[in-house]
Amino acid sequence: MKLVDTVIIGGGIVGLATALDLMHRQPGTKVLLLEKENHLAQHQTGRNSGVIHAGVYYAPGSLKARFCREGAAATRAFCLENGIPFQDCGKLIVATDEAELPRMEALFDRARANGIAIEKLTGAEARAREPAIAAVAALWSPATGIVDYAAVAAAMAKRFAEAGGEILLGEEVLDGREAASGVTLRTKKQAITAGKAVFCAGLHADRMACRMGLSPDFRIIPFRGEYFRILNQPADLVQTLIYPVPDPERPFLGVHLTRKMGGGFTVGPNAVLAAKREGYAKTDISVGDLAESLAWPGFWRMLGNNLRPAISELSGSLSRAAYLKKVQRYCGQISPGDLDPYRAGVRAQAVRRNGQLVDDFLFMESAHMLHVCNAPSPAATAAVPIAAHIVDRLLGAA
Repeated sequence: MKLVDTVIIGGGIVGLATALDLMHRQPGTKVLLLEKENHLAQHQTGRNSGVIHAGVYYAPGSLKARFCREGAAATRAFCLENGIPFQDCGKLIVATDEAELPRMEALFDRARANGIAIEKLTGAEARAREPAIAAVAALWSPATGIVDYAAVAAAMAKRFAEAGGEILLGEEVLDGREAASGVTLRTKKQAITAGKAVFCAGLHADRMACRMGLSPDFRIIPFRGEYFRILNQPADLVQTLIYPVPDPERPFLGVHLTRKMGGGFTVGPNAVLAAKREGYAKTDISVGDLAESLAWPGFWRMLGNNLRPAISELSGSLSRAAYLKKVQRYCGQISPGDLDPYRAGVRAQAVRRNGQLVDDFLFMESAHMLHVCNAPSPAATAAVPIAAHIVDRLLGAA
């Protein structure tokens, strides 16, 4: 039986930031981080667009809006302190037809309400900034950047270990129980007892809550996001990130053109149901995972409410030509031969029984546990303030 003060389940960026924050606030405490994979940051942290979001999109007053704004500054500060390169390249959110202008205007108002620097551009001003991009108007977000979040996570792990924390890889939590004095976990290798437990389980957040005796009113529905790397285009194709105007009724931001820290560009992601919670390839199928998604009443209600967008996303997944049309709306010079498949990601999206997509960060608590139940984008950007929020709750400061 291994005894610790606090155990953190999940070696993605939120789990690592939480572990590091706890060690900073309580030096000498015994903090253990468990990761089921043999390497850290293998899922959402290592398989995203690598964008430092400014906080343009999120509902004013939400945790996403607050933590993203704080997290963008904290991410840059952490990178500077640890020698991690990042680029503040900014982002253009482009309207490609007049029908998108009211949504763009609403997005401008939301960004202003969130205290985010934002500027309106005419179509001519947008094209002057990015000649390869088609736009009738655009928003300019100067505070958006890019970084390698896997590198950020690795630096957090190093700092955590240097502070006296312990990381165990290949340590999958099977189940556990909460008692009056703390929490006992059973892994494939051993039993662990802790005074407090924090679950940052991402794609398995609902399952871990159930296995620990809680009754979550949501299920994680996995959405695969497929990317392509852009070939055959000049290195100066664009200088900024290019995003379409998003649909405010959906939690996804659309297929965007993103500069990469290692050079070059990607486009993506779309959003299609994954047949496996960690199903990064179209051929990855888990009968159990798929059955669990389809058995959740909220899945069918969500599908009914979003049928047309779902068909559009699926067509883009099945047809490269259909996918390319999403890109060519704002960058017509990209051709089919320029699309080279790039690593996909899977987004853990909490969906309630009534079909509502949980649109904010979501936590569940008990006497000795805290579960991070919904932490999709911009969780990587917001990891540091999310961690501070978690530790505040653990220490009774929130």
